Amino acid sequence: MRIYDERQLMHQHERNARLSEIREALPGYETLEREESALFLQKADLLLDGRSEDARRITEDIALIRAKKANLLSRGGYPADYLDIHYTCPQCRDTGYIDGVKCACFRQASVSLLYEQSGIRELLKQDNFDALSYEYYGGEDLTRFQNAVTTCKNFVRNFNSDYHNLFFYGTVGTGKSFLSGCVAKELIEKGNLIIYFSATRLFNELSRCAFQRDNREELSGFLDDLFGCDLLIIDDLGTELTNSFVASQLFSCLNERHLRKKATIISTNLSLQELSDRYSERIFSRITSSYEICKLSGPDIRMYKKRLLTRK
Repeated sequence: MRIYDERQLMHQHERNARLSEIREALPGYETLEREESALFLQKADLLLDGRSEDARRITEDIALIRAKKANLLSRGGYPADYLDIHYTCPQCRDTGYIDGVKCACFRQASVSLLYEQSGIRELLKQDNFDALSYEYYGGEDLTRFQNAVTTCKNFVRNFNSDYHNLFFYGTVGTGKSFLSGCVAKELIEKGNLIIYFSATRLFNELSRCAFQRDNREELSGFLDDLFGCDLLIIDDLGTELTNSFVASQLFSCLNERHLRKKATIISTNLSLQELSDRYSERIFSRITSSYEICKLSGPDIRMYKKRLLTRK
């Protein structure tokens, strides 16, 4: 909101500077301004006295003065909107809200701040379909990875028409986070609002907002974005310190997004049995019933690449 307040003030100053320029460059413009202001005051007095017919005539006089001002601008070589406030977002006029609802620009600005916190910008420089390679897989591992890639591309293709969730699980370094990043990059480029968090960072943020008294308002805004963004990616589920608070917050998040038909992608190194043992039955049930499950297997690609670099 501070950023939006600063935008409004900046654009008002810019407009005032243009107005000063016009007053100096076009003799007679300031006189017309004073006449227009006087007529507005006169009109207000007439309306207060109930003299609406006289007020209507004043409105016509104001329209004539505005026409003279526009003509003066045109003859001076200035565009008709030169003295309008040029908002960064014309839809919300840099307030961040339209009829009490967050403007798309405000939501995007909020998500951009979350991007900076989560590090997704750096992640997407490497994790995208252009960098996709099958050379590290063979046999059943290759089949699983190919099926997962097809699932991801279908997920992107049908994202705005079908509600789907994805759950990637399997051994370390087999491409789970990579595929999440590929999906994120494609959808961000299509204008969707994506929030990415490692499980540890997500629950740390929720804990910080929930247990610090001064952060209640921040928690409310954070949850609005968490539950309402087009796609939420929770990476490395199971690496966080799991307790009753984490389990409760995870179910609340998954359930609320399911009710809103908002897509979620989860990746984990846990097996399905470990997932069932670590979290509540209702979390396991929500994931296995509402998510398309992709198992990935094979060598740890990150370690394999490191060994190749070491040899070089």
